[in-house]
Amino acid sequence: MNISVVVPLFNEDESLPELMAWINDVMLANAYSYEVLFVDDGSTDNSWAVIQQLRSQYPSVKGIKFRRNYGKSAALNVGFEAAQGDVIITMDADLQDSPDEIPALYKGITEKGYDLISGWKAKRYDPISKTIPTKLFNAATRKMSGIKLNDFNCGLKAYRKDVVKTIEVYGEMHRYIPVIAKWAGFSKIGEQVVEHRARKYGKTKFGLSRFINGFLDLGTIFFVGKFGKRPMHFFGAIGFLSFFIGSLMAIWLIATKLYHITTHTPYREVTTQPLFYLALTAIVIGVQLFLAGFIGELVTRNAPERNRYLIAEEIK
Repeated sequence: MNISVVVPLFNEDESLPELMAWINDVMLANAYSYEVLFVDDGSTDNSWAVIQQLRSQYPSVKGIKFRRNYGKSAALNVGFEAAQGDVIITMDADLQDSPDEIPALYKGITEKGYDLISGWKAKRYDPISKTIPTKLFNAATRKMSGIKLNDFNCGLKAYRKDVVKTIEVYGEMHRYIPVIAKWAGFSKIGEQVVEHRARKYGKTKFGLSRFINGFLDLGTIFFVGKFGKRPMHFFGAIGFLSFFIGSLMAIWLIATKLYHITTHTPYREVTTQPLFYLALTAIVIGVQLFLAGFIGELVTRNAPERNRYLIAEEIK
């Protein structure tokens, strides 16, 4: 099978028939063998009934329905597990992503050798309250990841099959799939300018809180990606530095007091000086961080996936 199209959705019953007809036209025009996986993320409207109806009309349609709303990341992860195509393409169900982009995305994977191609909606039809935070979010992610993409969170993406079968998307990490793929060793990441269409039905399901959560998730993914298997390198290093600085301050206070005693000059008691409490705090924090790293190492070494490595190829 050439292509699997994974469509996560939540309350999009109005747009699904038009989207499926459009996808089918594109696939037939290009003679692609394909499947469309609709993942219903606990919709409360008639989305699942529409998917069942589409199945009777298009044999290529498959559907998965969650019992409740788990979020886009969960829907994508389940869709990735079920996808059988050589190239997996994801798109939103609200018709803001154009299926006409599928052939170019497919050729980018099969002919240009990319592992992942992310869409870039260079011209957007979103309010300024959404576009400005998006630009800030993308700039921060570019800086921290080193991946030169203009739009990390675009729903329209194409993947080589190996990518989606290797990575795991959870929480709200769908925003960082290119980063997750890079950490997994898939470095051939490209970008394609795609059309962004104005929403035709319904209203957006995302609020301003997603930007706050997005930056928090960014910190999480970089910490887990870099220190997930070696937490002592993070906590231990900071803990040692804090302990060292606190110890130096304490030694300085004691040495100063001994100097004044030996020279018979006036001095203040160590415990009456603010620097003493700063030194004590730094020492305690240093010990706690070191212990956190030690506990993290114990947890990591006993984890079932402690020696799970991603093998690209093997000759036997």
